[in-house]
Amino acid sequence: MAEIVRMPKMSDTMTEGVMAKWHKKVGDKVKSGDVMAEVETDKATMDLESYWDGTVLYIGVEEGKAVPVDAVIAVVGKEGEDYKAALEAEGAGSPAAAPAAEAKTEETPAAPAENKASSGLSEAELAKQGVTVVRMPLLSDTMTEGVIAEWHKKVGDKVKEDDILADVETDKATMEVMGYAEGTLLHIGVEKGQAAKVNGIIAIVGPEGTDISGILSQGTAPAVAADQKSDAPVAEKANTAEASAAPEAVTADGGRVKASPLAKRIAKEKGIDLSQVAGSADGGRIIKKDIENFKPAAASASTAPSSAPAAEKAAPVIPAYVGEVKFTEKPVSQMRKVIAKRLAESLFTAPHFYLNISIDMDNAIAARTAINTVAPVKVSFNDIIIKAVAVALKQHPAVNSSWLGDKIRFNEHTNIGVAMAVEDGLLVPVVRFADGKSLSHISAEVKEYGQKAKAKKLQPADWEGSTFTVSNLGMFGIDEFTSIINSPDGAILSVGAIQQIPVVKNGAVVPGNVMKLSLGCDHRVVDGATGAAFLQTLKGLLEEPIRLLV
Repeated sequence: MAEIVRMPKMSDTMTEGVMAKWHKKVGDKVKSGDVMAEVETDKATMDLESYWDGTVLYIGVEEGKAVPVDAVIAVVGKEGEDYKAALEAEGAGSPAAAPAAEAKTEETPAAPAENKASSGLSEAELAKQGVTVVRMPLLSDTMTEGVIAEWHKKVGDKVKEDDILADVETDKATMEVMGYAEGTLLHIGVEKGQAAKVNGIIAIVGPEGTDISGILSQGTAPAVAADQKSDAPVAEKANTAEASAAPEAVTADGGRVKASPLAKRIAKEKGIDLSQVAGSADGGRIIKKDIENFKPAAASASTAPSSAPAAEKAAPVIPAYVGEVKFTEKPVSQMRKVIAKRLAESLFTAPHFYLNISIDMDNAIAARTAINTVAPVKVSFNDIIIKAVAVALKQHPAVNSSWLGDKIRFNEHTNIGVAMAVEDGLLVPVVRFADGKSLSHISAEVKEYGQKAKAKKLQPADWEGSTFTVSNLGMFGIDEFTSIINSPDGAILSVGAIQQIPVVKNGAVVPGNVMKLSLGCDHRVVDGATGAAFLQTLKGLLEEPIRLLV
């Protein structure tokens, strides 16, 4: 009996999937466990396995097309079996109208390469001849486009299935893109340094000499992103004027000084006599740097008339200070684009409020010193804070919650996002189930994430799934600050530096070590009293850290 293959729900937030690549075609044999296709979800690209033995009778979705969860995408059954009734019963419509071709009773031989020029075959037709369209993959849950950082192949190169075609810069990291195809690289649709939208065509691989004009004429090749600019700094106006200036006018008797227009303008503004300046360019021509390096004091002393009475000397002329407007511009990185988009959405969508509290860190300092005498990995104050936050969240599930629009999710697990500054922006890898991990385990994990973040080696699984975020700027000497919530988390903790200040203990003023915390809350899920109760629990854990070991 023919079995209907549907688009599975591969993540908790998935509503549709894009058919990235079919590994089977109509007429192929499949066994249970075989990978039939690759599906791009909202989180990652995942394998779609067959749960049946048989023959692929029907494929209903072309590569690159998106279909909703539970939609019919293929049929598997016995060879020659009539599957149309099964499709009609599922409401999938007539197979004849489906986007992908059915199995044919007679296969017509492929047209020779020299006859393809006039064919203008479509993508689906070229796919039967071994042509693979390589699209910009979805490499992270927040990615909308990718920038080609480097091409490892050029048009005309031979390509194997496991060859790396290019490096793509996403909003999170620079990742490798494989073609999963064999043949010749026929077309590159996006030049190095340019951007393509997710699922846009970036390359085409197929048999050498294949005519791909049918695909290109459909306008499916991605246009260069409009906001992409040259990596070269914007030229300074002053330098441009100097470089493009025509040679200065010279009188017939050679009485005029050779100088660039820019040098003349600067000399005039500074009150410098060009006849006293030695030119360093060809033919003794004076340029900008000659004016900048000129020492007017000596010249003034040698040229001033010595016999002039003091009373007749003119008032000193103070030359105007001439500065130059200089700047450089560079395209906004993928990471910075997503940071801007997500934080703006969070700030202008979630009603933020903040609660502040001071922590006596004397006992925490002593505990850390004792722990590091025996710990296999050096434990930081941030590691202790992560552990304390996770333990406190178990007692206050309302703070460990997420706003999902029509419902609130109360997370029973504690996945702590750790904000990390990198060269291009900010990444938030996740320490999962932090309440159950030792301080040494947390320390080792955070250090590994830090190394991967700086090397841009973090993967989607490293930053997905946080339930609460900790942002620590104490190591930069920041006393106190507030943070924007990392949506859909319901709260974020901002950690300041430990300060040595006078405190009152037992009625006496003594030296103390105080750290300030600020809890940013989404008022849709966390109320003021709820957040305050969480901070009181956290304060108790940090001021008596032995409780973290119980």
